[in-house]
Amino acid sequence: MVAERYVESEKTISNPSDRSQWTERAQGLLSWATSFWVLAIGFVIVTLAAAGPLRVWDYKLNRRWLYLFEPDLVWFFQHILDPIAGQAVCLPVLAITAIVLARKRRSWRPIVFAIAVEAAFYLGIGSLKVLFARPSTTLHDPRFFHGGLIEIGGRGISYPSGHAAEAVLIYGAVAYLIATYSDVSTRTAQLLWWGVAAVSVNSVVVSFTLGWHWATDLIGGLLIGGVFLRLLIIADRRIPDLST
Repeated sequence: MVAERYVESEKTISNPSDRSQWTERAQGLLSWATSFWVLAIGFVIVTLAAAGPLRVWDYKLNRRWLYLFEPDLVWFFQHILDPIAGQAVCLPVLAITAIVLARKRRSWRPIVFAIAVEAAFYLGIGSLKVLFARPSTTLHDPRFFHGGLIEIGGRGISYPSGHAAEAVLIYGAVAYLIATYSDVSTRTAQLLWWGVAAVSVNSVVVSFTLGWHWATDLIGGLLIGGVFLRLLIIADRRIPDLST
């Protein structure tokens, strides 16, 4: 009887309908967590915390960790892993994806979307970096409005992290274009989004372990990259395609 009850309960737990319900709940939670308003509010909270109580922790966590624990990997991190989220790599990936899909669909829409993504990065995220004027870690000052592009140059615009934002925004745009404007399966689309997550994690780990960014720079970069990506996706879905 005990064995029968165990088998019966095991069948109940492993019921495909139960698994599909859990999958739907997980997907719904993930969709909510990556929605525009959640990401936007999260960015505001992180920004306020970075400018206030988290400054102390940013300072304490600021170490060139890779140099301390595994210096042999520094070259690999700097020249192989770090460029993945840089413009030299992600921009060609975005451009090629948009051009190929535009030709396939005979529509300018993928190209327009790609241009909007680049504009969002330079004008949107770039403007925030200039506005917050946070010195980089090399200046040992995590305060906001104490750097500046004109005064210090690239070392004066640390927040939010451009690489972290690019990882989400640019590669997220690539995943969205492929999932929306090609005939890939749902599973392939999911793998693409997991790829975006992997690139994002890589960007954060590389920048943090090399001591190139304050910890909150990286969190803020991920969030604001997601905010602009969500905005562009919403616009792309609502604006009718007039180019075909």
